[in-house]
Amino acid sequence: MQLRFLKTILPPSDGLQKITSLCWAPNNGKLAAVTTDKVVYLFDDNGERKDKFKTKPADAANTTNYIVRAMAFSPDSTKLAIAQSDNIVFIYRLGETWTDKKSICNKFLQSTPVTCLVWPRGRDDVVFGLSDGKIKLGMLKTNKPYTMYTHPENSYVVSLASSPNGQSIISGHLDGSIWKFTFPAEEGAGGLNNVQLVNHSCVPYALGWGNCIVAAGNDNRVVFYDVNGRELQVFDYSTDDSVREFCSCSFNPSGETVVLGTYNRFYVYSYNISRNTWEEVGMKQVDNFYSVSALSWKPDGSKLCVGSMTGTVDMYDACVRRHRYKGKFEFTYVSKSSVIVKELKSGKRIVLKSVYGWEIDKINIYKDRFLVARTAHTLLMGDLESCKLSEIEWRGDGSEKYIFDNESVCIVYYAGELTIVAYGRNEVLGVCRTEHLHPTLLSVVVQEGMVSDGRGGPAEMRLISARFAYLIDLQTIRVIDLLTPHNSTLATINHDSRIDWLELNHRGTHLLFRDKKRHLNLYNLQRQERTTLLNYSGYVQWVPQSDVVVAQSRDNLCVWYSINTPDRVSMFPIKGELMDIERTNNRTEVIVDEGINTVSYALDEQLIEALTLIQFGAAMGEQNFERAVRVLEPLELTPETEAQWMELSELALQNNQVVIAERCYAALGDIAKTRYLHKVVKQAQRAAKEFGGNGYDAYSVRAQLAQLHNQWPVAENLLLQQGKVDDAMVMYQEAHRWEDAIRVAESSRHPDAEALKSRYYKWLLETAQEEKAGLVKEREGDYLGAISLYLKGGLPARAAQVVMQYHISHDPALLDSILSQLAKAGLFERAGELYEYLGRSQDALMAYRRGHAYRKAIDLARREFPSTVIEVEEEWGDWLMTQKQMDAAINHFIEAGRSMKAIEAAIQCRQFSKAAGIIDFLDHASALPYYKRIAQHYESTKNFEEAERYYIKADMAINAVDMYSRAGKWEAAQKVARGYLTDTEMRSFYRKKAREFEASHKFKEAEKAYVQGEEYDMAINMYKKNRMYDQMINLVQHYRKDQLAQAHMLVAQQLETEGNLREAEKHYTDAKDWKAAVQMYRAHTMWEDALRVAKGYGGVNASKQVAYAWAISLGGDEGAVLLKKLGLLEQAIDYAIESGAFQQAFELTRAGAKAKLPEVHLKYAMFLEDEGRFQEAEAEFISAQKPKEAVDMYIHNQDWDSGMRVAEQYDPASVSDVLIAQARSAIERKQYQLAEAMYLKAKRPELALKMFRDAGMWHDALRIAEDYLPGKVQEIHMELASGQNKSSSSASVAGPDSIIAKAKKFEQNNDYARAIETYLSLTTADTNNHDALEQCWEQAASLAMNYQRHRMHDVINVVSQRLSEIQRYQAAAELHESIDDIQGAIRLYCSGQMFDRARQLAGNNPTFNSYIEDQYNSHLIQNKAADELAVRGGQGAQQAIDMYVQRDDWDKVHELAAKQGPEVAAMYAARHAERRFKQGEYGQAAQAFALHGISANSAYFELYRGIALGILTASSSERTADGEKALKDMMFRLVNALQVSTAVKKAELEEFRRLYLAAHYISISNQARGAGHKELAAKALTSALRYTGIVPADRAFFEAGVAWKEAGRLNMAFVMLNRFLDLVDAMDDPNSSAAVIENADFADTDIPFDFHIPQRPYVDEDGREDVRNFVLEISMDQQVEQALSLRTCEQCGTETYEANLTCHHCKHKWEPCAVSGYPVQAHEKVVSKQNGYDVLAIRDHWNQWVTSFHTCPVTNGAATPMY
Repeated sequence: MQLRFLKTILPPSDGLQKITSLCWAPNNGKLAAVTTDKVVYLFDDNGERKDKFKTKPADAANTTNYIVRAMAFSPDSTKLAIAQSDNIVFIYRLGETWTDKKSICNKFLQSTPVTCLVWPRGRDDVVFGLSDGKIKLGMLKTNKPYTMYTHPENSYVVSLASSPNGQSIISGHLDGSIWKFTFPAEEGAGGLNNVQLVNHSCVPYALGWGNCIVAAGNDNRVVFYDVNGRELQVFDYSTDDSVREFCSCSFNPSGETVVLGTYNRFYVYSYNISRNTWEEVGMKQVDNFYSVSALSWKPDGSKLCVGSMTGTVDMYDACVRRHRYKGKFEFTYVSKSSVIVKELKSGKRIVLKSVYGWEIDKINIYKDRFLVARTAHTLLMGDLESCKLSEIEWRGDGSEKYIFDNESVCIVYYAGELTIVAYGRNEVLGVCRTEHLHPTLLSVVVQEGMVSDGRGGPAEMRLISARFAYLIDLQTIRVIDLLTPHNSTLATINHDSRIDWLELNHRGTHLLFRDKKRHLNLYNLQRQERTTLLNYSGYVQWVPQSDVVVAQSRDNLCVWYSINTPDRVSMFPIKGELMDIERTNNRTEVIVDEGINTVSYALDEQLIEALTLIQFGAAMGEQNFERAVRVLEPLELTPETEAQWMELSELALQNNQVVIAERCYAALGDIAKTRYLHKVVKQAQRAAKEFGGNGYDAYSVRAQLAQLHNQWPVAENLLLQQGKVDDAMVMYQEAHRWEDAIRVAESSRHPDAEALKSRYYKWLLETAQEEKAGLVKEREGDYLGAISLYLKGGLPARAAQVVMQYHISHDPALLDSILSQLAKAGLFERAGELYEYLGRSQDALMAYRRGHAYRKAIDLARREFPSTVIEVEEEWGDWLMTQKQMDAAINHFIEAGRSMKAIEAAIQCRQFSKAAGIIDFLDHASALPYYKRIAQHYESTKNFEEAERYYIKADMAINAVDMYSRAGKWEAAQKVARGYLTDTEMRSFYRKKAREFEASHKFKEAEKAYVQGEEYDMAINMYKKNRMYDQMINLVQHYRKDQLAQAHMLVAQQLETEGNLREAEKHYTDAKDWKAAVQMYRAHTMWEDALRVAKGYGGVNASKQVAYAWAISLGGDEGAVLLKKLGLLEQAIDYAIESGAFQQAFELTRAGAKAKLPEVHLKYAMFLEDEGRFQEAEAEFISAQKPKEAVDMYIHNQDWDSGMRVAEQYDPASVSDVLIAQARSAIERKQYQLAEAMYLKAKRPELALKMFRDAGMWHDALRIAEDYLPGKVQEIHMELASGQNKSSSSASVAGPDSIIAKAKKFEQNNDYARAIETYLSLTTADTNNHDALEQCWEQAASLAMNYQRHRMHDVINVVSQRLSEIQRYQAAAELHESIDDIQGAIRLYCSGQMFDRARQLAGNNPTFNSYIEDQYNSHLIQNKAADELAVRGGQGAQQAIDMYVQRDDWDKVHELAAKQGPEVAAMYAARHAERRFKQGEYGQAAQAFALHGISANSAYFELYRGIALGILTASSSERTADGEKALKDMMFRLVNALQVSTAVKKAELEEFRRLYLAAHYISISNQARGAGHKELAAKALTSALRYTGIVPADRAFFEAGVAWKEAGRLNMAFVMLNRFLDLVDAMDDPNSSAAVIENADFADTDIPFDFHIPQRPYVDEDGREDVRNFVLEISMDQQVEQALSLRTCEQCGTETYEANLTCHHCKHKWEPCAVSGYPVQAHEKVVSKQNGYDVLAIRDHWNQWVTSFHTCPVTNGAATPMY
C-alpha cells in the first residue's frame, strides 16, 4: 500500500483549529469535515468543497461553549449525525443532492457531554458515548435514546468503533478498558449482550475494528486483538523518541489495512494473508503537520483524508495501482484483495473485493457489464448494473467459458461442467454436465422475493425459486431445481428430434422448446405434460415477466395469453419476420421486420385485454390472488379470460383461498361448485364463531374441502375421528361411492349396514351396472343370479368363469346362451375353455383355433385329435408370421414339416445358421432361391469360406469374386474367378480390380488390369486424370492411333493451364498445331519463344507477324527499334491509325518516324471530330499545323465563337470566312439585319447588297448601295425603273409602308371608302408581316363600322376571311362578335380551335353546342388527338384506339380496350400480336396475348401456332428467356379458354396443350437455372423431350444434355448429347429421316422418335464441336455409365426410365410434376389449391421452386411450401 498526496482540500488556519472529525458518506459521494469553529464543511468525492453549514448549540442562548466531538453519515448517506460537547446529538437531513434543503430531523439531548459517535453499518440507529461511561443508542424512529450499557465505574468513553458488518460495537474508556456490545440480532436472543473485551495498557484514544481490533494510545504501542480480545500482535515504539502518542485510527473498507495517526506522521499497517500477520508497510512523515487529529477512509478504499490540529485536511490517493481496461473502464487496486472498477463513460463504480482476503490476480469485463476476477483459490463475478458480487471457491486453469445471457446468474463452463452462480450469493447454485453450450440451448430462471425471517423481523430479498433447463443430448432435456441440496431433477424430457431452442418462463413452471423440424412444444413441469403448440414455428419467445407466449408461424403472429390452455391461441396476420419483443411502460410490442421498414405490433392494441392478461400472469406469479381477481373482474368472459379464471380457481383451492375460488367459479358460471364453496364458506364462518380462528381449521370444513379435491380417505378419517360415522356414510352415498359407505358401516358395525347393501344393489340395477350387481350376487352365493346379470350386462366371460369356477350344473339353454355371447364378443379362447369344460372337444378345438389360442389347441389336439396336430402347428406358424414373430414360427413350421416356410421365417428373423441347417436337407432346385441370402449373411459376418460355398451353390461365382475383392483377398478372388467365371465376367472382374489399383495409386498394376480386360480407354483416362501424360500418350499410340493428335492437343492444353509451357509446346507441335504454341507464348509474354516457334514452323511471314505484335506490346522506343530492325515501322504506324490505336501510333512515330507526326496529328484530329470531341480535335489540328481545318470544323458545327477564336489566334485570313458563314446562316433564318452586320464586318458589302436584292428588299438594297457601294446606286434605280422586278406586285414595288401611308392620308382627308380599299389592297403577297396586315385590315373594318355601315358586313366578311387565311381566327371571330354575328364568331372560334371561347359564346343554345362538339371531334380526329378522344369516351374511344393502333402505341390500345370488355381486349391483343408476328418479333407477340387476353376463336389458331413455332424453333442465338416465358403464359391462357369453349375440337385442344407443356417446361428450366437449381432445370428440359418435334429435336436434346452436364449427371448428359450428334449428322444428309437414327437408348421411354429432322441447326459449328469433344471424352471415361438413369416402378417393381410417365412394363401411369415434369409418386405427392387450380407436384421440387420464387409455377400466383 502506498499513500500518494493528492491535494489539500481544507487549508490550515493561522493558529490551532483542530479537525475534530472527518467522515465519508457510504455512497462515496460526500466528505464531511468539522473544526473547532463548529462549521461543517462538505466536499464531493474529488475533494471540491460544495457546501458548509454552522452547527446549532443545544442551548440557543449559549452559542459558543461547545465543540463537535464526532460525526457519522447514515447508511443511506442522506443524514449526518453530529455529536456535540453540549450534551446533545443532532441528526441533520442533508438530502441526496447538494441543493436539497438541510434540516434537523432528530436530536438526542443528554445529561452529560457526548464524547464520541458511530453509525453502525446497515442500521437506522446511531450509537454514541458519554463522559459518564454510558453507551447509548439513538433510535431515529422514536426519537428516543436507549442505554445499551454503562461502564461499571462510569469511566469516560474516549472512542467508539463498529464492526465491519455493523452487528457489534466496541468502546474505549479512560481506564484502558475496551468493552464489546453485540446487537441482539446477532445472538438470536432478545436480551442485550455486553462484555469487557480487554484491558488495554493505556487509554485507547485510537481504536478501530477491521479484520481484527487495533488499539493505541500514549504508551506508543500499537496492539492488534482478535474479536475475543486475545492479543495477536504488538508494534512497540516506546523506545523511539520521534514517536509520540497515537490519537486517531482508521481501517480501510476491506479491513486489511489500518492507518494510525501521531505527531507529524501516520503509520500504515497491512495484513499479510499468506503469513497471517500484520506488517508495517509504510510511514508517512509530514513536517509541521502536528498531531493527526482525524482520519477517514473513503468507503471504496481509494482515498484517505487526514486532519490536523491546524485545521488542515489533506487527501491522499490510497491505491496500490491503477490502470485502464480497453479504454472504457478504470481499475483502482486499493488493496491486494479489493479493486474499484469504474466505468469511464457513466461514472458507475463497483468495489470488487474478495471476502476471503485473497489477492485478485486478473479482471475481465464482458459485454461492458459483467465482471469476472480470479484469485488463487476463488472466482469473483459481478454485475455493474445491479452492483451485486459473488465469490466462490474455484480450481481452474483459465480455460473457462462464461455465459452472461441471464442478468441474474453467471454460467461457467469448465472441464465439461456447467456451474451456475447467482450474483449476490457466495455459493454455487448448481452444477451439471452438458456439451451443448449455445445460449438457445440453456435456460435459467431466478426469482427473488421479500421473505420474512419468521420472527417478526423485516422481510428481506431472497431467492425463492431457481431452475435450470439444459440438454443432456440433442434429443433430451433435463430441468433441475437449483435451490434443492443436490439439484434435484424436476423433469427429463425425451424428444424424437433434435432440439434447437428452449426457454423457461419467468416463474420456471413451463418450458418451451423447438426442434429442427420447427415443431414448437410446451412442457408443464407441474403436471409433467407435453403439448405441441405449433407444427411450424420461426421466432418464439416468452413475453418478459409474464406467462404469455408469442410465436411466428409463417405469416401469422400467434399469442397464447393463457399458457395453461394451450389450445386457445390468438392469431394475427403479419408481413415479414418477427424480430423481438419489447415490454416498456406497461406496453408490450412485437417488432416485425418487413424488409424495408421495421413495424411494431402492440399486443394490447390487437386484443384490448392483452395487457391486463399479462398483468394477471404477474399477479399469479406472486400468488397475489386479490390482485388477480381485480385484474379479471372488468373483463368480458372470453376463451382467454375463462382460462385465467380456471387457473386462478385451481391455485386458490390449492392454497385454501376458498372465497377467491368461489368468486372464480361464479365468474365461470359453474353454479354447482359455486354453491358448494359458498356452503364451505358459511360452514367456516360458523366454525369461526364457535371455535375462533378463521374457521378453515375445523374438521367439517377440512372434510368438505377434501371431498372437493377427491381426497375421500382424508375426509373419511376427519369425520371418523370426530365419531361422525353417519356423516361419513352420507358423504359416500351422496358421491355414489356405495362400497366405501358399506365398508364404513360394516367396520363401524352400523345397524343399517344390511339395509345399505340392499339399497346399493337396488341402485346398481336402476343404473344398469350389471357387472357390479353380479359381483354382489356372486359374493352372496347366488350364482345363477350372477350369471344372469353378467349376461344382461354383456359380460359372457364373467358368466363362463362362474360356471367353471363353482362346478355346478346349469341349464343347457343357459350354457348355449353363454357360448353364443362369447362367440359374438370374439372371446373364442374363453369359449374353448368352456367347451372343454363341458367335454365338447371338437368345438373347443375350433374355438381355440379361431381365437388363436394355439397352445391350448395343440394340447387338446394331442390328447383328442393327434392327426390334426401338424395342421394346427402350420396354422400357428402362419399366424405368428402375420404377427411378425418369425423366430417363434420357425419351430412350428419344422414341427409341421414345412421346410420352405421354416427357411423363410428363419431368414426374415436373421437366424441364418438355422436356415442353413434346414437348407442342407433340401434338393438344389428348392434351395437355390435361399443360397444368395445366406451367402450375403455370411459375407456380412466375414465368414468368407461359407459365403463362397453358398455363392457357388447359388451359381453366383462373380459375387464371391467381388466379396474377396472387397475384403482385399486378391488370391482367393483370382482362384474363384479362374474356376467359375466366363470371359465377360473375367473382363468385368479385371476392370473392377483395375479401379481398385487406381484408387490406391498402383497405376502400373491398374494399367495391366485394364489392358487384360481390354479397357484401353479407361487406362488412358486414368493416366490423364493423374497427369501422367507420357504414359497416356504411349497407350494412345498403341491402342488409339487415330486419336493421337487430339490426345496431344488435350495434353498440351492441360500443361499450358498448369504452367508447363515447354512440354505444352512439344505436344502442340506433335499435334501439328504450332500456332497454338505461338499463341500460348504470346499470352505469357514469352516473345522470344513465340518468335522461335513461328520462325521454325511457320516461316518468315509468320515470324514477322509475331515480331510486329511483340513491338506493339513493347511500345515506345523499344517497339520502334524492333520494327525498324524488321523494316515494318511505317506499315505499323498506318495500321495503328486505321485501327484507332493512336496512342501506339504516336509512340512509334515519336520513336522512329518523326516526319509522320503531323500526319498522325491530323488523322487523330479528324477522328476526334467524328467522335464529337471538338476541343481535343482543335488541339490536334493546331499540332498538325492545320488551323484552317479547325476553323472549318467549327463553321460546320456553327460554333462561331470558337471558330472566330481559332481564326484570330492562328489563321487571321479565315476571319472573314467565319463571318460570311455566320451571315449565310442568318439569311437561312431570315435574320437579314444580323446577316448585314456580319457581311459588313467581313468587309463584303456587295454580298449584303446581293442578299437584299435576292430577297426583294429594294429599300434596304438601295440603302446599302448608297452607304457602301455608290457605284451601284444608279444600277438599283435602273432596275426599279426598267421593271426588272416584274415578278413582284405593285405593292411590293411601292412597299407596304407607302401603301399604309397612302391609306392614312385618305383617312385624314375623310375619304373613308378609298382608305378602306387602300387598306384592303395589302395582301400576304405584299409583306410577310402578318401583324401589320392584321392591323391594316382591322382598321378597314373599323372604318366600315364607323363610317361605311352600309358595307360593314361585306368588309368584315372580307377581313375575317383574310384573317383566317393568316391564322388570326380570334381577331376575325371578335369582329363578327362585335357586330353580333354569333354564328360567324363560333364558326371562326372553332376554325381557330378555340372551342372553350366558342362554348362560352354559345351558352345553352343546343344547335350551336352540337355544332361545336362536332367540330371539336373532327378537330381531334384530324389532329389525331387520341388521348383526348379516349377521355371523351363513346365512339371517340373506339376512334382513339384505332389512332393508337396506327401510332403503334399498344400500351394505350390495351388500356382502352380493356375498358371495353374482355372480347375487345382479346381482339386488339390479336391485332398487336399479328403485327409483331409479321415483324418477326415472336416473343412480343406472345407477350401481347399473355398480358392482354386471348380468344378461343378458331380464326386465330394459325396465328397461335405461328407464334409458338416461331419461339420454339429459334436458334440458340435468337431465343430469349422472356419470349419463352411469354409463350408459356400465353398458351396457359389459351388452353384454359379452349377448355371452357364448346366449339373447339378435341384434337385442336390436345395440340395446343402439347404446345403449352413444351413452352412450360422450357420456361421453368430457364428460371430454375437462373436461380441456381441446375438439377431442377435439367429435369424440366428432360420432360420437354416428350414434345420433340414441336421443339426441334436438335434443340431439345442439346439443351437437355447441356443442362445435365451442368447438374453433374454425366450419364444423362452423354446419352442426350450423343443423340444430338446423331441428329447433327442426319441434318447434313438432305435425304435422311429420324427412322435411320439408332433408338436403342430411348427404346423404353416416352420420348418420341418419329419426328422431322430440323432444317436449320440450333447450335453453330463451334458449339457442335464442343459437344463432340465432350462426348468423346465421356466415351473414354468408363466410370460414367453410358445409359439413362432408371427408377423402380412402384407398381410392378421393374426398372424403368426415371422420367417415364408410363411404365414400359406394366403400363402404370403417373401424373407429371408441375415443376419438373417428372412422374409424381404417391409418397411424394402434394397438391396446391391456392390459386383456383389443382396443381400437382413432387414435394421436394415444389418446395425448391416456391422457396426461390414464392409463386406457383403454373398460375404465377403466390404460393407457399408444403410439407
